[in-house]
Amino acid sequence: MSSKQDIIKNLHRSSKLIFPMPEITVEAVKFDDPVAGFLEISRFVGGDAVVLNEGDDINALIRSLYPDAEKIASNLPEITIASFNPDETDDPHNLNGVELAIVKGELGVAENGCVWIPQNVRQKALYFISENLVIILDKNKIVNNMHEAYEYVAGNGDYGFGVFISGPSKTADIEQALVIGAHGAKSVRVIIGNLS
Repeated sequence: MSSKQDIIKNLHRSSKLIFPMPEITVEAVKFDDPVAGFLEISRFVGGDAVVLNEGDDINALIRSLYPDAEKIASNLPEITIASFNPDETDDPHNLNGVELAIVKGELGVAENGCVWIPQNVRQKALYFISENLVIILDKNKIVNNMHEAYEYVAGNGDYGFGVFISGPSKTADIEQALVIGAHGAKSVRVIIGNLS
């Protein structure tokens, strides 16, 4: 028996009162329209979200948002404006200088404007090293809150790596000076469309 088990055993033996675990009910935030909530909160956290309307060209939309970007990385077959496929590089250092990365998100959360992204590119550094990040998200995959998000993540696959991204990278010092894009993407845009 380990010393930790000995300590726990002694604590149980010396305890006079035993209290049952309380029932905890969480009143999580709910939205009448999770997509509208996601759009609003995304802007609040420093990012941006736009809706891709039926019939709109996603490549034309992205090009209009980033007209000067030249080094564009994406492994998505529908993204034809990409200048290279990041999955073709063995060394993540080669991704340095990526002006725009376009990736697919799996789940959006209206409560905080974040998107769950399992590793769907070879080099996960792409999510953090690119100057600008565009996340493509199905409008039918937006949940109300993090409780629902964690339920989804726990029940839909075995992820080796995944990350929730909410807006561009941010940091604030003790003087409360907020810096955007300090250690990651300077801008994050989510394009929400009917992708099912």
